[in-house]
Amino acid sequence: MQIRVLMENRALDDRFIAEHGLSLYIEANGKRILFDAGQTDAFARNAETLGVDLAAVDLCILSHGHYDHSGGLVRFMEINPHAPVYMHRLAAEPHFNGTAKYIGIDEKLIGHPRIIYTDDALDLGCGMTLSTGNALSHGCPASARGMTVRRGENFVQDDFAHEHYLTIDEGGRRIVVSGCSHKGILDIVRWLEPDVLIGGFHFMKLNPQGSDAAFLENAARQLLARDCVYYTGHCTGEAAFAFLKARMGDRLHAIPAGMEIVL
Repeated sequence: MQIRVLMENRALDDRFIAEHGLSLYIEANGKRILFDAGQTDAFARNAETLGVDLAAVDLCILSHGHYDHSGGLVRFMEINPHAPVYMHRLAAEPHFNGTAKYIGIDEKLIGHPRIIYTDDALDLGCGMTLSTGNALSHGCPASARGMTVRRGENFVQDDFAHEHYLTIDEGGRRIVVSGCSHKGILDIVRWLEPDVLIGGFHFMKLNPQGSDAAFLENAARQLLARDCVYYTGHCTGEAAFAFLKARMGDRLHAIPAGMEIVL
């Protein structure tokens, strides 16, 4: 399996563009997958630098309904005329930070004929599945931290039911790919039991030097207790990543734009 990081908050070097967003190109089980598309079309320029042919992608997955993961999808569908785009049907709801700032997907995507709306689980074939964990128990979910969904005239706290995770079984190992892990990274690894997990932890607003230190200490212990290697970035936050890295060592790796991972 090969993964190339097309977009992330930081870049590997000055050949690549960085922005607040995430996009991954994955080759696994004979399929070429685009997982998220960053905030703008910059992911496509990084793909070109890396030698990734987006026109040859077989399928695209949107992890959840936020702009920093979906902003490049319109450009992707211009480059690639055939790949279906899988997103949870609730990702099309209008998502906000508070009640004023829209953080949802581009309205051009809603109802697009290339979109395949999913429910809580879908077998994609070739050893790949999408799942939300919505029906499973939540021991330590992430906080919404002001993120909302507008339903009619009302704004309700986002429960992230629109977020799903890609599981790839290949070569006797299980690789899980998550966008932001809004439902809680500790629950996600408990539900899906990965050997490798790639994605954000959504710890970026936590303060490792203050009241959140105990939470992060516990998170490091629980993540280390599992036989899993983690690749993380984007919404994990630099301060939280440094805190976790000091405790997790080679079990935790950053994923700057331009990085190539071979598993």
